[in-house]
Amino acid sequence: MSGVQRVRINDNELAVEVLGPEGAPVVLAHHGAPGLGSRAEPRASFGRLADEYRVVVFDARGSGESEGSGTFSHEQWAADLDGLRAWVGAEDVVVAGGSYGGFMALEYAIRYPGRVRAVVLRDTSADHSNMHRARENALASDRVRVDMEKFDRIDTGQVRDDDDLRDCWREILPLYDFTYDPAVVERKVAATPYRFEAHNHAFSVNMPSYDITAQLPSIPVPVLVTVGRADWITPVESSEKIVSLVPDGRLVVFERSGHSPQVEEAEAWTATVRGFLHEVVPPAAA
Repeated sequence: MSGVQRVRINDNELAVEVLGPEGAPVVLAHHGAPGLGSRAEPRASFGRLADEYRVVVFDARGSGESEGSGTFSHEQWAADLDGLRAWVGAEDVVVAGGSYGGFMALEYAIRYPGRVRAVVLRDTSADHSNMHRARENALASDRVRVDMEKFDRIDTGQVRDDDDLRDCWREILPLYDFTYDPAVVERKVAATPYRFEAHNHAFSVNMPSYDITAQLPSIPVPVLVTVGRADWITPVESSEKIVSLVPDGRLVVFERSGHSPQVEEAEAWTATVRGFLHEVVPPAAA
């Protein structure tokens, strides 16, 4: 299988790509930012592992090029992950994700423990406590002056439409990278697929009650947690909390990265993830 496929999962059509050799262990990667993220992000990062692993990337329900019917709950998105696992023919998978995709990787590991061999996380959190810290970091930023009215609307899922989501996204993007480059910000604004309904539901309905810390000790498989030292929105403390609560957690901090070490320190990040997977899910295991 290669190229973009339209796959019906749980009565919703998803845009899916499958990379890498048949028979290899499957890495099922969830993108971040519902309504803003897409499979392009995990394809670029986890796709580097497709020489040895079967990497499945997709636009989640309500994001990118996928259909947006039904609900945008964590329960539904986790069920869609399991539907993709079954569709690709894997008994179990490595589940991976960054940022909000990390929320979903953890949710999947908790809800479907028998289907997970390992977890790979990047710049994420197990509860919504990071949001207060993120607001403080936005206010304290010395690189840009953030319009806090726009910040609060995107932060709480109150954007009006796709154009408004784009405007609010442009406002906070300068906070993400270790080194601020306005041209990079504009390229990201232009490349983002905007789906405000999924974004609003994620941040107005899901996030206020998001807290799975009590379930983390039940995750029985190895968990790699990676994070950029200068991450403003899911700071290092969030990753430290995850590692302190899962039975087999490993933390790697990337000192010259913000929210995206998979981009800002790509070679080191990829080597870290590959080394972890070689240890816990060797390619030869297939």
